[in-house]
Amino acid sequence: MLDVCVVGAGPVGGALACRLAQTGLKVAVVDRAALPPMEHPSFDGRAYAIAAGSRGLLEEAGIWDALPSPPGPIAQIRVSDGKPGRPASPLFLHFDSQDLGDRPLGWMVEARNMRVALNRCLHAADLALHAPAEAIVTRTQDHATITLSTGETFESRLVVAAEGRDSPLRRQAGLTAQRWAYPQMGIVCAIAHDRPHNNTALEHFLPAGPFAQLPMAPSEAGEHISAIVWTERSDVAPRLMALPDDAFAAEVAIRLGPHLGAIRPVGRRWMYPLSAMYVHRNTAERLAVVGDAAHGIHPIAGQGLNLGLRDAIALTRLLIAAHEAGEDCGSPALLARYQSARRLDNLAMLLATDSLDRLFSTNNPLVRAARDIGIAAVHRMPRLKRAFMRQAIG
Repeated sequence: MLDVCVVGAGPVGGALACRLAQTGLKVAVVDRAALPPMEHPSFDGRAYAIAAGSRGLLEEAGIWDALPSPPGPIAQIRVSDGKPGRPASPLFLHFDSQDLGDRPLGWMVEARNMRVALNRCLHAADLALHAPAEAIVTRTQDHATITLSTGETFESRLVVAAEGRDSPLRRQAGLTAQRWAYPQMGIVCAIAHDRPHNNTALEHFLPAGPFAQLPMAPSEAGEHISAIVWTERSDVAPRLMALPDDAFAAEVAIRLGPHLGAIRPVGRRWMYPLSAMYVHRNTAERLAVVGDAAHGIHPIAGQGLNLGLRDAIALTRLLIAAHEAGEDCGSPALLARYQSARRLDNLAMLLATDSLDRLFSTNNPLVRAARDIGIAAVHRMPRLKRAFMRQAIG
């Protein structure tokens, strides 16, 4: 019998499985997609922001060292307020990693590089990899039975649902999810620019929503590359997506400002509706839910993946401790500890991102004036600013 079966081999499920496989636990991974051990996809503009606290799990799982090219460090973050086409407010907030030491505040990892590293580690790890395969899971008090579309059947003490927001395993277990949509769309792309970004990220709050420029490492797409995460009104975003490259670049420049010089889009553009989701319980009999299957937040702070990796960190610690003590990895007591460990963090991040979006995605002059004063006040309070930085890096 296996100890853990992880269903879903994305960054959260893959990192969890690779880390557990190093500890002597018997692990299987099931994913709908094929996971070739080596692949060389083209640059597509997508990237992950990895907080310092999340990097530890990726390092322990071997994924960080397997990245095919170095990630781009985020040394500084500048937070500003304004309107498209106008200079940013002179009241701003600036975070510098040197205020906390020499380590960056985070890193930008290309999505394709993360996938390559995950696939390499999953194939190299001491675990059973079933991909592509669909899983039907039957849970009882003593164990779970996993039946694959390939005809294979095996048993596990615990099943981990890591299949994303529409998790079939979560629905099957009757774990209710409360959802609400934002009147916004997310646009994700990358730009090449003439001037260096100096490893500095920009979070520019605009009436339609936050506009973020995130520094990436050089690649075949260019020497100076940045990721763009752009929140726009739902009725406007499709029109922007349909623009030709030169007109789209002009719209980016209106919101970004001139500090990076001339810009041009590189890779693909991506658009998706924005919504939030809260799952009231992350556990059921012989089941733990992690990552996007357990929660969904607004991308305003770039913390979605990091929140999922914190799920994996908490569950990993509990499972390793249980294994070392000879305890059942899917017992009600262990699942209760996992629920307790993650409930407050997940809820706090959901409320924080929702509140930030409501506060900053408005053109009300009184609200704008109040938040500008608040941004400037935090900038002038070193202890509070360092507290915000520690929270952001995990």
